[in-house]
Amino acid sequence: MNTVRIIGGEWRRRVLRFPDSPGLRPTPDRVRETLFNWLGNDLSGLSCLDLFAGSGALGFEAASRGAARVTLVDSSPKVVAALELNARTLGMAGRLEIVRSDAVRFAASARSRFDVLFLDPPFNEGWIERLATNVPAILAADGVIYVEAERALDGCGDWRTVRRGRAGQVYYHLMRRGEADGAE
Repeated sequence: MNTVRIIGGEWRRRVLRFPDSPGLRPTPDRVRETLFNWLGNDLSGLSCLDLFAGSGALGFEAASRGAARVTLVDSSPKVVAALELNARTLGMAGRLEIVRSDAVRFAASARSRFDVLFLDPPFNEGWIERLATNVPAILAADGVIYVEAERALDGCGDWRTVRRGRAGQVYYHLMRRGEADGAE
């Protein structure tokens, strides 16, 4: 099993264990720190959706920082089993919803909207483009999207990149609805 640690909030320093899986790249500590600084470190009252949960680092980090509702979606049975085990081990089982589903299928059938959408899909498979049409149905009008991709992105549907960075081969973005603010 691989490991990644939660870097902030109630479960700071706790370790998550996850299996090898094709395309799974846990978001590095430094990038997660930047992301949660962009979002504000206290996510109290927010609802978050991680459509490609993988290691669970983004969703567990959001829950640790007070998110009211976190939904983790992954299509791999062994990844979902590891997410469920981590949730039980940390005592988060009641605060997280873990769903085994294809991301597009879940987005097309979701019955509620979220404040924060995490998109860290396998690279070079067109996931961001396929999901763009579903974003308005699953994200609140003032919601934000965090995206990791193999290249710099200007946006996803109506959401435009307002902050960006790069760590090695990974480009990461924070997107808000409307016009770009001169992403840095």
